[in-house]
Amino acid sequence: MVSPRQLFLQNLAQTSDFPLMLEVEKAEGVYMYDPQGKKYMDLISGIGVSNVGHRHPKVIKAIKDQLDHYLHLMVYGELIQTPQVKLAQALASSLPDPLNNVYLVNSGSEATEGALKLAKRFSGRTEIIACKKAYHGSTQGALSVGGNEYFKRAFRPLLPGIKFIRFGNVDDLDHISEKTACFILETIQGEAGVRIADRSYFQAVSKKCAQTGTLLILDEIQVGFGRTGKFWAFEHYDIVPDIVLTAKGMGGGMPLGAFIASENTMAVLKNDPILGHITTFGGHPVSAAAGLATLELIMEENLMEGVENKAQIFKKLLVHPKIKGLRQFGLIMALEFESFEVLKPIIDQALELGVLTDWFLYCDNAMRIAPPLVITEHEINEGCQILLEAIEKA
Repeated sequence: MVSPRQLFLQNLAQTSDFPLMLEVEKAEGVYMYDPQGKKYMDLISGIGVSNVGHRHPKVIKAIKDQLDHYLHLMVYGELIQTPQVKLAQALASSLPDPLNNVYLVNSGSEATEGALKLAKRFSGRTEIIACKKAYHGSTQGALSVGGNEYFKRAFRPLLPGIKFIRFGNVDDLDHISEKTACFILETIQGEAGVRIADRSYFQAVSKKCAQTGTLLILDEIQVGFGRTGKFWAFEHYDIVPDIVLTAKGMGGGMPLGAFIASENTMAVLKNDPILGHITTFGGHPVSAAAGLATLELIMEENLMEGVENKAQIFKKLLVHPKIKGLRQFGLIMALEFESFEVLKPIIDQALELGVLTDWFLYCDNAMRIAPPLVITEHEINEGCQILLEAIEKA
C-alpha cells in the first residue's frame, strides 16, 4: 500500500526540495500529533493562522452549526448569507471610521490583489509605491509589490508602474506624489524578519498620503487579529489607513481573507465596469462562520491582554551564545542567528524534539516564533527549553 508520505512526494506539487515532511493526524490547541501519537508544539501558528490555536472548540462549533444550514450557494455578493454579513459587521465594528465596508476573499494574496485594483480604480492613477523587503503574497499582482527580487525575477514581466522605497525611512516618502494611486506597506514587515518602524514614521506616512490623495493600504495579514497585543497593529500608531488587508489569523484555521475600506471607496467596484471585482468562493459561509467565532473569541476572552507578558517570557528565556538578537512585537518574533547554515540544523533538531519553527523568506538567519495567542506560560517554558536544547544539540 502506498503511504501518505509517498503520495505527498509523488502527487502533491512541491515548493522546495526539503519540505518538513511531518505527517499530522490530529491537532488541538498549540499541539499537532503524528500517526504514532508524538506531539509537536506549533510555535508558528501555521504561519500566523492559528491565533486561537488549532481546532478551538468555539470555532469548531461555529463550523458544525453552519454545516447544518448550507455550504456554497452563489458567487460572492449576490445572496444575503448570515455568516458573511455578521462577520462583515463585526469587522467594521472592530475598526475606526470610515472603514466600514468589507470585501471577503479566500486568502491574503487575494486581499492584496483586490486592494490594488480598488486603489487604482478609485484614484484614477496607476503608480503604486511599495517597500523594499515587503511581502504581500505570491500571485502576480501581489508579487509585483513584493520587495525581494530573488522571488520575482523568474516571473517577470510583472505589473508596471511600481516604485520601491525603504520601510521606516521618512525621507523616502518624498516619492509619494499626486501621481501615486496607493502606498502599500506592512504595519510590521514579516518576511523581512519582524522589522518595525516607529510611530513618527507611520504618522508621516499618513500625513503624506493625505496631502497627495494617495490611498494608504496597510497589510495586516500576519499581524492583525490580536498578534501584537491590539486587535489591529496600526492601533499602536494612532492612524487610520484607507484600506486594510487581513487574512491568516482571521479564519481560525479556515481559508479566509478580506480587504476593507470605506463604503464610498468600495462603491467604485460596482460600476464602470459592473462587477469590478469577482470571487466565487470568497466569504465561503463555513469560513465566514469560523472567522466570526474567531473574532468574537479574541474579543470576549481578551486574548490580547496577555500578549506582551507572554512575549516577555520568551524574551527572558531565549538566551544563548548562538542567539545574536531578538526582534519582537507582541507574539511575532525573529530570533537571529549567525547564518542559515547555523539556523537550519537547529530548526531540524527542534522538530525532532517536538517543536515546530521556521525561518523567514527574506531573513533566513532568523527563526520565526509566532505561537497561538492561547499558549500558556507553562507551554512557553516547555517550548523554550526544547529550543535551547535544540541549539545545544545542533
